[in-house]
Amino acid sequence: MPALDSHLLPHLIRSSADRNPAAPALRDGARLLNYGDLATQVEALAHGLLSLGLGRAERVGIYLDKRIETVVASFAAPAAGAVFVPINPILKAEQVGFIVRDCDVRVLITSRERLAALQPMLAQCPSLRHVVLVDPPAEVSGGTGAGKGAATGAATGAAPGDGAAPFPWLRYSDLLEAPARAGHRVIDTDMVAILYTSGSTGRPKGVVLSHRNMVAGARSVASYLGNHAQDRLLAALPLSFDAGFSQLTTAFHSGASVTLLNYLMPRDVLKALERDQITGLTAVPPLYIQLAQLEWPAAVQQHLRYFANTGGRMPRETLGLLRQRVPSAQPFLMYGLTEAFRSTYLPPEEVDRRPDSIGKAIPNVEILVLREDGSPCATDEPGELVHRGPLVGLGYWNDADKTAERYKLLPAGTAGREAGLQLPEYAVFSGDTVRMDAEGFLYFIGRRDEMIKTSGYRVSPTEVEEILYATQLVGECVAFGVDHPTLGQAIQVIATPAPGAGVLDTAAVLVACRARMPAYMIPAGVLARSGPLPRNPNGKIDRKLLSTEWIAALESDAKS
Repeated sequence: MPALDSHLLPHLIRSSADRNPAAPALRDGARLLNYGDLATQVEALAHGLLSLGLGRAERVGIYLDKRIETVVASFAAPAAGAVFVPINPILKAEQVGFIVRDCDVRVLITSRERLAALQPMLAQCPSLRHVVLVDPPAEVSGGTGAGKGAATGAATGAAPGDGAAPFPWLRYSDLLEAPARAGHRVIDTDMVAILYTSGSTGRPKGVVLSHRNMVAGARSVASYLGNHAQDRLLAALPLSFDAGFSQLTTAFHSGASVTLLNYLMPRDVLKALERDQITGLTAVPPLYIQLAQLEWPAAVQQHLRYFANTGGRMPRETLGLLRQRVPSAQPFLMYGLTEAFRSTYLPPEEVDRRPDSIGKAIPNVEILVLREDGSPCATDEPGELVHRGPLVGLGYWNDADKTAERYKLLPAGTAGREAGLQLPEYAVFSGDTVRMDAEGFLYFIGRRDEMIKTSGYRVSPTEVEEILYATQLVGECVAFGVDHPTLGQAIQVIATPAPGAGVLDTAAVLVACRARMPAYMIPAGVLARSGPLPRNPNGKIDRKLLSTEWIAALESDAKS
């Protein structure tokens, strides 16, 4: 096959394989694939999926932990002309069932243990035709329809598990042996993935991304991170999270290798950094807060080239500790939203000058700060962050109302939209409030739906949390607003003890707040809680869940 220009997602792997097939591509524990073998497996599984009669743009759900088969399936489905739907492995059966039904998943790739837990909901998924097991029971062979018939959709094997009605399953390994056949015609504006956003309240939304979104994102991120073929990246974030999957796309675009890690504790991350001589780490603030409190192996300093933050603002205290742990590593502070994959980054040379900034637009993207009427904000005037460019996604799957709220037409005269242009352009209106300084650097103020309105002031919960971290009296913390008869909202804080402290001294925390905050920002109360604080499926501290639990407990106390 001739070398390909990487304009479709699977081409990222094929192009790197054409350049250097023997280069390491993917590590999963003791298992290691080079680019040649990875490309071969992706193409083989694509043929296997086509043998099942998978149509163009039909959905393939992937419900697995991080393993080689997860990555192969994520690129094989698009190679067949289908769409992959990564499902966070920590989701429960009911949540998985919602996703499978919501986007009419045709093929579900999972494991024996996970399928057993899913049995009760499978009958409620009428569009599901095939379940593919990466680890079918060893004792079952041929007679139940596994064998060669599986690659043609003839399998009728009973799903593992007891008590539930069986569901036909196929062997992943048999799909790899299916005869070669041509995939569906696909271009880069076709959809390639549906990433479901996590949320503690309400149903998740399926963000639809195109091949162009993901490939342009890989090129852009790899360019400013300086990724190259000798890099070794650690995939610590969920692959269902846009920033997590970006570790694969940037690596494969650059010919770098990726280590897959299903970590249980922060120390597992440090061990992986040392063991696999990782050069690039991307994580979310809650993980960095924990990592900053640990002693790092000295060997990490010798090879870690950068650490990148996404999914929220990193506390300045945490950033300082990390830079002490690995002073030779460059810090990249980033901002992104699933609806547009990646948006901004702060170059390392600017971190000392403006550590609170989320930087400027990534290459080939424009970030605007607009008022509610669509006009541009003045310097340092708060407004909504609006993202335009080739990374803007295709909307929310099957949800016109939510799509209309977030994906909107750019007003005439905005940016490069001259009046003579007849066709409209959609941009992502993030719902995040930011400001832009005179030099064009952006500063995150808060999410519109999380801003606390107290005593006539609008307070960002992240600003409160930043001050709390600076006191060094808390380990983790979260701030939120609760209804108050005279203030409008009162600020409530939930926090864990600082590392090494047995208990949280809430009185001392409030004293420190009074010394550092204006009166309207001082929390009405600080509730101590043992750590770590609960996370949502993407690893972020779950502010909505904590605030909901706090309000429910308060109401329960009032009734008793």
